Amino acid sequence: MSSSFEPSLSTSGMRPPLSTADAPSMADQLPSINFGFEDLRARMAQFTAKFDSFIERGRKQVLEERNQFRVNLAELQEDRRLKQKDIEILSLKSQTHAQTLAKESAEAAEIHSAISTITSQHAARLATRDRLKQQIDETQKTINQRLEAQRAHARHLDAQARLNVPELEFWQDYLCLRIEGAGREDRLRIVYTHLVEKDWEREAWFELGTGGRDYEVFRCRPKVERSAVEAELAVVNDDRDFGGFLKRMRKLFVAAMK
Repeated sequence: MSSSFEPSLSTSGMRPPLSTADAPSMADQLPSINFGFEDLRARMAQFTAKFDSFIERGRKQVLEERNQFRVNLAELQEDRRLKQKDIEILSLKSQTHAQTLAKESAEAAEIHSAISTITSQHAARLATRDRLKQQIDETQKTINQRLEAQRAHARHLDAQARLNVPELEFWQDYLCLRIEGAGREDRLRIVYTHLVEKDWEREAWFELGTGGRDYEVFRCRPKVERSAVEAELAVVNDDRDFGGFLKRMRKLFVAAMK
C-alpha cells in the first residue's frame, strides 16, 4: 500500500533555514552528472568518416565494374558480329548443298515412308496374332480348370451322397427325426419326435445354419439354454461328427421337455 504524500515531510524538512543570506542552495547540493557528450561526438565523427570512406570505395568499385562491363560488352558485340558473318557464309553454303540434296532426300523419304508403313502393319498384325493366341490359350486354360473343378466337385458330391444317404437314414430312424427346409437355401430344420412317453407325436426342432464352414443354430422349439447349444456347436465344429451332434441335441430337448 502506498503512503500519502505529505509536503511537510518532503520539502519543508530539506529546506535550509532562511535566517542567513549565505546559506547554500539546493542546486549547489545536487551531484554533477557527466553525460559523455564529447565522447559521443567523437565516436559519431569517427563513424561518419568510416561511412564516407566506405561509400567512396563502393562508388569506385561500381565505376570500375561498369567500365569493365562496357569493355566486355563491346568485345561480345564484336564477336557476335564476326560470328554472324560466319553464319551468313555457312548459310549460303548450306542452301546450295540443300538444293543439291533436296531431290534425293524427297525420293528417299518416300521410300522410307513406304517401308515404315509396311513394317508397322506387319508388326501390328504379328502383335494382334500373338495377343489373340495368348487370349485363346488363357481362355482354354480357364475352361479346362473350371471343367476339372466341376468334375472334381461332382465326384465329391457323388461320393458324399453315397456315404451320407445310408448314414442319414440311420440317424433318422435311430433318433426319430426328419430334416426339412427352413425357408432359406442355407438353413435346415431338424425335427424330433418320440421325446415324451405320454405324447410321442409332440415335436421339438431347431434351425441349423449350413452357409459357412461352422454350423450355427438360430432357433429352438422348445427353448433350450443357449450356453448348452453353444457348447454342442463348439464340439461339432471341431470334430465334424454330425451324427453325434444330432444325438446330443435330442438329449437337450428331452431334458428341456421334462
